[in-house]
Amino acid sequence: MDASKRGGGLLSAGIIGVVGLMIVPLPGAVLDLLLTLNVAFAVLLLLTTVMTTQALDLASFPSLLLIGTLFRLALNVSSVRLILTHGEAGKVIESFGSFVVGGSVVVGLVVFLILVVIQFVVITNGASRVAEVGARFTLDAMPGKQMAIDADLGAGLIDEETARKRRKEIAAEADFYGAMDGASKFVKGDAVAGVLITFINLIGGLIIGVTQMGLSFSEAVQRYSTLTVGDGLVSQIPALMISVSSGIIVTRAAGETDLGSDIVAQLTGQTKALRYGGITIGLLGLAPGMPILPFALIGGSMVILSQRVARRTVAAEAVGVAEAEADAPLDEQTQLAIEIRPEPLELELAVDMIDLVDGPAGGDLLDRVRALRRKIALEIGLIIPPVRTRDNVDLAPGEYLIIVHGVEMGRGTAPAGHVLVITEDLNLLPGPTTTEPVFGLPAKWLPVEKAPMAEAMNATIVDRASVITTHLAETIRRHAASLLSRQETKELIDLVRQSDPAVVDELMASDLTVAEVQRVLQDLLSEEVPIRDIVRILDVLGERARVTRDPVDLTEAVRVALGPSISAGNADGNGVLHTITLEPALEQGLLGSLQAGAQGPDFVLDPSMLQQLAMMVRAEVVKVEQRGASPVIVTARPLRRPLRRLLALTEVKSPVLSPDELGPQVRVETAGVVTLETPAEPANAGPGVVPMRVAG
Repeated sequence: MDASKRGGGLLSAGIIGVVGLMIVPLPGAVLDLLLTLNVAFAVLLLLTTVMTTQALDLASFPSLLLIGTLFRLALNVSSVRLILTHGEAGKVIESFGSFVVGGSVVVGLVVFLILVVIQFVVITNGASRVAEVGARFTLDAMPGKQMAIDADLGAGLIDEETARKRRKEIAAEADFYGAMDGASKFVKGDAVAGVLITFINLIGGLIIGVTQMGLSFSEAVQRYSTLTVGDGLVSQIPALMISVSSGIIVTRAAGETDLGSDIVAQLTGQTKALRYGGITIGLLGLAPGMPILPFALIGGSMVILSQRVARRTVAAEAVGVAEAEADAPLDEQTQLAIEIRPEPLELELAVDMIDLVDGPAGGDLLDRVRALRRKIALEIGLIIPPVRTRDNVDLAPGEYLIIVHGVEMGRGTAPAGHVLVITEDLNLLPGPTTTEPVFGLPAKWLPVEKAPMAEAMNATIVDRASVITTHLAETIRRHAASLLSRQETKELIDLVRQSDPAVVDELMASDLTVAEVQRVLQDLLSEEVPIRDIVRILDVLGERARVTRDPVDLTEAVRVALGPSISAGNADGNGVLHTITLEPALEQGLLGSLQAGAQGPDFVLDPSMLQQLAMMVRAEVVKVEQRGASPVIVTARPLRRPLRRLLALTEVKSPVLSPDELGPQVRVETAGVVTLETPAEPANAGPGVVPMRVAG
């Protein structure tokens, strides 16, 4: 039989035995042994509560409280029976009564009543109130703790086993304080029962002694009062210790050491309080009529203790400094690792561009960058990380860099004292021609004093800060997917939890991880699909994840749900969506060439044929754009993703949609059709036609 079964059997036998004590008469020697066991049990319970570091270390305390109370009451019944039938109750009760009473029954009763008052009015009431408040706050805090565990589990910070363990601990804590709230009533009832049993025992003893044993009233009082007070004390002293134990266990805050160590460390840690307290006690001894010896002894001890603690603290600080110096190379290494870690988004300026960030000098670039973060968040739903702006002495005058995750993603010039001018008649303006960094339009940097000349030509004039901010915004939109980190994804989920907790609960129930949600959001951002409607996105993911966890399928399902907003965002001001479609024969041929791959379905065609297809689509896009429209390419849903990846290798930036993504609120007009006879390049495409980069 294992230990748990043996323990359960012994406990069952013990409880039955306790009940038997109330029925079976006991000899004095056995009663002495059981009374001693009761005192030992109370001492053990008190010391255990002092040594524990947290309440759950003694989770069985409420049950122990009930068993101890039952055992103590059973001993009361046995001792009362023995006193009233034989006029004796063993050596333990007699010794307690004689020692405490000291020849005076009144003194014994007063001491007994004081112990009852201390237990019932002070300790038990306080412990009961603390247990009640602890149970209430523990239950109120349970939903928040459960949500925190679910969030950590969803973020991958803990595994399922750890989450299950933490949930079990929360439930155990709530059960413990709830049980303590009820168990404290046992102690109250025990105190009341002790008083009643003592007085019943005293009155019954007097009656039996006078009427049945022929004792005089004074003899009966002397004999039975001593035994009654002794019996009450033997019961109330263990009860008092258990009451103190219950008060300690419910007021114990979780710590790393036991209660005694915590109290000593916290009290002796206040050296000034010890020193000034010792001086105050010493001065009180000088008051007229005060015995100077005890005050001087205690006050001097406190002052000496404060000096020793102060010296120990100085020595500990010296050791800490030495250890810190020994660990300095490691700290330096850690600091270096932090410094070399690339920032998500950086803006580096040449030295002569510092005036753009100098607020007192009128520089407002930093304010514009902060406003840009808000604009991007409202536009695409991505809260981009702060942009770290700093100077770079290696840059040429007027030059700036935009860096994403340590890699240069944009470079431009914004010479001091100049403005950027965009017009069709650039030849009429002085200076070399350059290219506007975002749209690739020809432009010129003109000195500020010549800006009125450009204004007279109705040219577009852009200041340096606007050029940099616009370039930064375009770079952020182009690399938004890489700027969405896993931590930011978790923060988006947490925001939805606050407004729509049911959506997040459904998402967590589908076992979809934060990494998988991040992958879907990155896929959307990579095709410039806003993720503002994060609630609907998570709702679709929670539902679709029950069927498949393939990121490609999840992304396509989200795109269909967001179809009306996607198509509306690509329509013109009149709500017209200009579409380019593929000839049915061409579309069917491409569908037959699809093959599953690591990134979803892809074309299995000769690279030259893929390049020809891309150029055919580009030719049709250029023709539509020359008519002043911004087209979108609409193709069958299985072709949408591989065609988008193919066109991403060229300069074709037109979105690729499936018919399922066309919302009813837009008016669809066919602006072009890609056929097998479509020329690879339009005759008037002009410069800038870049052949597709084909990976072997």
